[in-house]
Amino acid sequence: MAISVTFVPFKNRLTMAYIEPAPIVDKENPFEAMMSRFHTAAQILGLEEQVYNVLKSPAKQVTVSLPVTMDDGTIKVFEGYRVIHSTILGPSKGGIRFDPEVNIDEVKALAAWMTWKCAVVDIPYGGAKGGVACQPREMSAGEIERLMRAYTQAMSDVFGPDQDIPAPDMGTGPREMAWLMDQYSRNKGMTVSAVVTGKPIVMGGSLGRTEATGRGVMVTALAAMEKLKINPFKATCAVQGFGNVGSWAAQLLEDRGLKILSISDVSGAYFNDHGIDIQDALKYRDAHKGSLEGYKGAEKITNEELLTLPVDLLVPAAKEDVITHLNAPKIQAKLIVEGANGPTSSKADGIIYEKGISVVPDILANAGGVTVSYFEWVQNRLGYKWTAERVNRRSDRIMKDAFDNVYRVSNEYKVSMRIAAYMVAIDKVAKTYKFRGGF
Repeated sequence: MAISVTFVPFKNRLTMAYIEPAPIVDKENPFEAMMSRFHTAAQILGLEEQVYNVLKSPAKQVTVSLPVTMDDGTIKVFEGYRVIHSTILGPSKGGIRFDPEVNIDEVKALAAWMTWKCAVVDIPYGGAKGGVACQPREMSAGEIERLMRAYTQAMSDVFGPDQDIPAPDMGTGPREMAWLMDQYSRNKGMTVSAVVTGKPIVMGGSLGRTEATGRGVMVTALAAMEKLKINPFKATCAVQGFGNVGSWAAQLLEDRGLKILSISDVSGAYFNDHGIDIQDALKYRDAHKGSLEGYKGAEKITNEELLTLPVDLLVPAAKEDVITHLNAPKIQAKLIVEGANGPTSSKADGIIYEKGISVVPDILANAGGVTVSYFEWVQNRLGYKWTAERVNRRSDRIMKDAFDNVYRVSNEYKVSMRIAAYMVAIDKVAKTYKFRGGF
């Protein structure tokens, strides 16, 4: 059933009209926040009610208890999750998060975001996400390995190269993916490289995968800056989060002329009006157990202050809901490119729009990671490795094409880039569902 929508006048070529999302029950609930954007995009598309109901609902939710023997001999039981949001476009794809705050609503939201992210960049995957509520910083390597193997064993009927393909996320990396691949392969009695992506290079990982998400942020940021007539060689930038995504985005943006005024991690934010030497910051971080604590190349400020700096480009690359209705009025950046998943709450969207700030949304901006994960899966299936240059060239083209497509839709329908990205994704999944026949 089509629903008519009244558009408000458009303001500029990137932000466009803002359409008030459906009210959310709990501003801190990531699934409800995701659904508010989904609802708005579905209304504009005139999505039929039955298809709307199919696409909003996760296809499968699995919760498992994982008893793990700790180093002191005690047995601790962890709770793990895997949510398959959709397999309409192909096997589901999504990372595994080890974090003490993991919960089922967060995993449901992240799984749905993966569905839309894969559809936006036009790769043949559905969306999934996994997580275990734990504190990996307080666990030994042996404890983490036993936990990952227990999780893999519990999900052995869920995972599969043609069913559900996990990857690293917060708190996990190539090491954990190696353990997952090994445990799954032991269960199957043969090596199954394509069951997981983000593996070490020697085990079938793809060249270019480590920097892929940050590289996608760089590509979409430069594309948006071109539309906004911002000269990268005269532009300033602040990057919240200095993990894999943020550090690579900062490096690659600096390489293309931007002055990085501020970076941050859990220890706080660091500001230098003359620009931070990112290579120097990386060397310091790597020499201090992954932390910027005590870094002398910049003045220490708070993460909240970083978000409100008067910069051309702001890259939130940490956690979700860092830009809220409380701090959005203070944000001074001209452009926000979302390296993290869900860094802007739905209640902040309207404020950001009213301020005339352009936003390249998460499901587009950080899709470089899943794009190169797809390339890794393809290489594993082919048994043939691509060069880094080939990986980068193809991922850059996909990210630029996806940006241009979303930008075109935002112009055509006079909506924000965020709503346009959801529209592109939902339209692709809905049409595929109809062609496949549904139930």
